[in-house]
Amino acid sequence: MRLTLSEIRQNATAFAAEWREVSSERAEAQSFWTEFFGVFGIRRRSVASFEEKVRNLKGTYDRIDVFYSGVMLGEHKSLDADLSKAASQAFDYVQSLTREGRIDEAPRYIVVSDFARIVLYDLESEDSSIPIASFPTAKLHENIRHFGFLSGYQVQPVDPEDPVNIRAVEILGELHDALERGGYSGHRLERFLVRVLFCLFADDTGIFELDSFKTLVKSTRSDGSDLGPLLARLFSVLDTEEIERSPMLPEELRELPYVNGELFHEELGFAEFNAEMRAALVKCCDFNWARISPAVFGSLFQSIMATEEGRRKRRQIGAHYTSERDILKLVRSLFLDNLKTELARCGSSERRLKAFHERLASLRFLDPACGCGNFLVVAYRELRLLELEVLRALYNGNHHQERLVLDTLLKVDVDQMYGIEIEEWPARIAEVAMWLIDHQMNERVGEVFGSPVLRLPLKKSAKIVIGNALRIDWNEVLPAAMCSYVMGNPPFVGGKFQTEAQRDDLGLVCKEIKNAGLLDYVSGWYLRASEYLHGTEIRAAFVSTNSITQGEQVGVLWPELFRRGIKIHFAHRTFSWMSEARGKAHVHVVIIGFGAFDRADKVIYDYSKANGEPIPVAATNIGPYLVAGPDLAVTNRSTPLCKVPEIRFGNQPIDGGHLILSKEERKALLKECPQAAPFVRPYLGSDEFINGIPRYCLWLQDASPKELRQMPAVMARLKAVKAFRLASKRPATRELAGTPARFAFVSHPERPYLFIPSVSSERRDIIPMAFMRRNTIASNLALLIPGATQYHFGVLTSAMHMAWTRQVCGRLKSDFRYSAKLVYNNFPWPQDPTPKQVADVEKAAQRVLDVRAQFKGNTLADLYDPETMPKPLRDAHKRLDRAVDRCYRSAPFNGERSRVEYLFALYQQLTTPLLPTQEGGRRKRRASPTGRL
Repeated sequence: MRLTLSEIRQNATAFAAEWREVSSERAEAQSFWTEFFGVFGIRRRSVASFEEKVRNLKGTYDRIDVFYSGVMLGEHKSLDADLSKAASQAFDYVQSLTREGRIDEAPRYIVVSDFARIVLYDLESEDSSIPIASFPTAKLHENIRHFGFLSGYQVQPVDPEDPVNIRAVEILGELHDALERGGYSGHRLERFLVRVLFCLFADDTGIFELDSFKTLVKSTRSDGSDLGPLLARLFSVLDTEEIERSPMLPEELRELPYVNGELFHEELGFAEFNAEMRAALVKCCDFNWARISPAVFGSLFQSIMATEEGRRKRRQIGAHYTSERDILKLVRSLFLDNLKTELARCGSSERRLKAFHERLASLRFLDPACGCGNFLVVAYRELRLLELEVLRALYNGNHHQERLVLDTLLKVDVDQMYGIEIEEWPARIAEVAMWLIDHQMNERVGEVFGSPVLRLPLKKSAKIVIGNALRIDWNEVLPAAMCSYVMGNPPFVGGKFQTEAQRDDLGLVCKEIKNAGLLDYVSGWYLRASEYLHGTEIRAAFVSTNSITQGEQVGVLWPELFRRGIKIHFAHRTFSWMSEARGKAHVHVVIIGFGAFDRADKVIYDYSKANGEPIPVAATNIGPYLVAGPDLAVTNRSTPLCKVPEIRFGNQPIDGGHLILSKEERKALLKECPQAAPFVRPYLGSDEFINGIPRYCLWLQDASPKELRQMPAVMARLKAVKAFRLASKRPATRELAGTPARFAFVSHPERPYLFIPSVSSERRDIIPMAFMRRNTIASNLALLIPGATQYHFGVLTSAMHMAWTRQVCGRLKSDFRYSAKLVYNNFPWPQDPTPKQVADVEKAAQRVLDVRAQFKGNTLADLYDPETMPKPLRDAHKRLDRAVDRCYRSAPFNGERSRVEYLFALYQQLTTPLLPTQEGGRRKRRASPTGRL
């Protein structure tokens, strides 16, 4: 019978201990290899031959020390010999054997040793001359994973990016679909699949004897008729202690381990299997589940709910799937980096190491939107790795001496992890994922210490509560007094896309917060967390949609959080968040770390590219826009903060489209009514302005009744406008039916003005703007500034204003949504620029306009696309940026973050009330950053 992994590790530990003292005698070499094969349960002469003769290139014979046909070739040298030469000799032997036709299949692996070291080569690797493993013989028990070709356990490195994770989902999904078609559904199906998943993983990772589950499944009839009862019996056995099992059980069932942990406790009945269902399960059994990463498979398996109803349900819940790379960003920033620093400070002090070990075991984690447990799994794995480092340091490699008490040395366990999940299926996967990662880490410990660690029966488990996190008391899941960290990835659902139930949830949490209807669903978790964290030193961090740090939401959410004592401790500014789910969804997110107390070591992680690596920058304080600055939120204001022209909304028709004309409609109208020409004007919204789309409107503000009656085609359109307005449910719109020739809202200045599109792509570095003649009508999808000068145009199209806009503006999907009350009216303009500085800006602004004019036939979309923007225009904007920057300060700005930090500091000064002076009670305004008052 093939040895178990535990037995192999025990053998490897004994082998390592025996060969610590080595000899170079030839007789010892054969003993070395005999015992080496014995580690893996291979008898000396059963498969391997020694002293195999082979003819070399000179025609004489050499002897191969060890030859295992089709598998490996071993070459042994005396102590401290050059093993690279031994490897070269072994490569030559393989070529000679092949050349002589003495072997049907060349060995894939070469193993060389000098007693003290073992070096392994894979002839099918990308560069076979580079060893895939090299280690002291005394460390064999830590490296048995490299010898899967001998043990029969091909232990693969678990790679979360491995496509095998996707393949696993497809296979399990096929089983899910087959069971569903067979009438097995709902809670019973979900519980059944979780049990099967555990058995599959156990079959390939040493929890069960190798292939026990597979053998059991394949022993059933091909039509599947006896498989359901057998699985029901299997689940019952796994939930029964060995001592209580019937002696009449078949041996293959009686010898299975007792699992417990409530996983197999519930009576599910059994599925009536058919041939299709059995075939799907057999396919699952044939897959190697040892390569699956528990850190990501949970979220991947949610995609098993592949029906349209399932997809719709996940969208409504707002679930997004997180990659391990991005989970680690949160985990490292929240606690892991600090814990690693603490461990390093322990040095070799036994007292400090043991105290740190106790601290690891005392930590408690809560994920209040845990889904399939990804964050809990990764956090637990990292804790176990830290614990392993502690044990290495404490016991200094004396592994075999601690074998019998290793279980008692391990203190970190899965019951330190707590979660809340609204759906049962992901909650059950989370529980199993925690057990699986625990087993993987136990295997890791076993490799290092040469002693198997198998925590069966399952006595402890993560506590995953099924419930609505916005409606239950988190203290009932984990009392705040016991909690160390709160973390996770709450659902993203914008205000306009929330279900009625989600609005009710948010309404319950927000209570009397004004304008709470603007908030994303994720805001509810911040507000709930602020209640849970109050009066504690719990640290929290959430992955969130970046909308809660932009636009109007900032002014609604963050003042309330600050009022409750919340301080931001660290922040990952906007980055592209990778998904493990099919389709690899990219979402722009932030990570915000916070607590109900202040701390000095605040850090902002900035990204030069949305999918790049974070760059940490220390900060004395982090504001709600995730830049260094005060706890200050920008809110709507009706007039500009600085002395600049007022901005207006564009003109809104509310006409059912009857006052608006396409190019063809304009031509047809003027052909029928030439006298309408003075009343047809160019009409531009954001799309028409940026993409050069011709559009027109009937501008009848000054048309007399007589003129209107002389234009039958126009009158027909006015009747349609009236009918449209009368049909409205809004009283104000019905009232407008009395003046069908007028736009519902009129803001046109009848003089030149600066046009600003209200929506522009986030891909553009600059929002295109332009001066318009008095005859062009701006639609309600634009803003206009009458009286704007080239100086105003220059500042508004500069890098400084764009830095402000990117932080403060709202978003339509991911596009910029320029706002009069939020962006323009709050923008801190340069304070008291000199006439020369103003003139420099005007000159640079005119240069931008002149360069644009050179590219006739190109739309603003063409000119401002970052991939096609002409170099002369890009250079003109760079000169404009420098001119505007000098109006703020003489020193240059080092990127967008420094611009934003400067602007928020200036905004705070401009909005701070006048402060009393120290002498005589006179009051003065705070100085601006340039030193001017």
